[in-house]
Amino acid sequence: MDLPERWTMLDEVPEQLRLCNSTARFRVVAAGRRSGKTEHAKRHLVLEALDVRRPGSNFIAAAPTRDQAKRIFWADLKELVPKRWIAGVSESELTLRLRTGSQIMVVGLDRPQRVEGVPVDGAIVDEIQECKPEAWTMSLRPALSTRGRPGWCWFTGRPKGRGHFYELWTKAKTTDGWDSFHWPSSVVLPPEEIEAAKRDLDPLTFRQEYEADWVNFEGMAYYTFDAHTHLRPLEYDPNLPLVFCFDFNVDPGVAVILQDQPQLDGATCVLGEVWIPRNSNTPAVCRKLCQDWGHHQGQVHLYGDATGNQRKTSGVQGTDWELIRQHLRGTFADVRDRVQRSNPPERDRVNAMNTRLKNAAGRVSLYVDPRKAPHVVQDLEGVSLLEGGSGEIDKKKHPELTHLTDALGYFVHAKHPIGGHVSAIL
Repeated sequence: MDLPERWTMLDEVPEQLRLCNSTARFRVVAAGRRSGKTEHAKRHLVLEALDVRRPGSNFIAAAPTRDQAKRIFWADLKELVPKRWIAGVSESELTLRLRTGSQIMVVGLDRPQRVEGVPVDGAIVDEIQECKPEAWTMSLRPALSTRGRPGWCWFTGRPKGRGHFYELWTKAKTTDGWDSFHWPSSVVLPPEEIEAAKRDLDPLTFRQEYEADWVNFEGMAYYTFDAHTHLRPLEYDPNLPLVFCFDFNVDPGVAVILQDQPQLDGATCVLGEVWIPRNSNTPAVCRKLCQDWGHHQGQVHLYGDATGNQRKTSGVQGTDWELIRQHLRGTFADVRDRVQRSNPPERDRVNAMNTRLKNAAGRVSLYVDPRKAPHVVQDLEGVSLLEGGSGEIDKKKHPELTHLTDALGYFVHAKHPIGGHVSAIL
């Protein structure tokens, strides 16, 4: 069969060859980023669909949502299938009809009923860690059970906690008809790319994303924090911009004061905090900032919780951010907004914080003065993750915690995001 140019040669490693040569009906692949897992699945699906010995078969390429599935599969599948074998293309239904009478459907499992009602002869599910578990058990698995034509399925993804993907991967090790496969990104990506990823990520995230390790994120949220490493006396530099970071709360009312200091290799230096234990509000936090830092003559940059653009402080006029701008511009000559349009996912913010504290290559880029910001230290030492979760902060265990590190995290994620892409600002 003449294949399109899209079928470039792959430098396959032993585990990938074992995957392709396996006879298991259900194959579960946990592999690192950009390591070829999805490409192998796409090619296997196309070759199965082109098999003239099984005309009239139905094949599915699925992802957590329809938009994801379209982005991951649609353009590539149209290029992988030889054009002379294509009988029709439905852009609205994301379906390729082949001259064999078979068809390939691209679907999102956010609505699992999309795979119900027709027998499915083969399926690939990418980003399985993000799919609803019931999409497999209640919809896709029954669709593969047509009498006389049992269907097959490949699951591919990156480990994310120990949820249903981990259960599938573990099951595949010991169950007849199943097999599990694993390889890190380093078997495919060049060493310089792996080293760059280590500089961009904290150690646990690197292990999960590039080594495809089943990392348990329970315990300390800021696990890279070490008092011996990160606590030190710090000096305010009047020639640098001063950064105020906000998280909106009443008990306590908080803010974090910091600078990125070139004299410390660009490290983020926490120089102070506002901590009002009871009955605080946004104007009270601003008055404390003006009292403590009103002597600053340079720029003041504002970061923090984006929901403050909608939230109003009780008993006063205006949103929290409107009140902040009003109060601070009466004291500081050059106040600049750096507030993001929306808040990042909580886990992304925590990962960015851990990377700033200490990345996988061992570089430290965040310090705290414990005399001037003692409650920031308590947060870094005490904030924990939900037991059994996949990296979410436990907000109920110690309700007095999280607010200062949340405020600090909004700055870190915006100014020093993982991968170096600075988010858009208002």
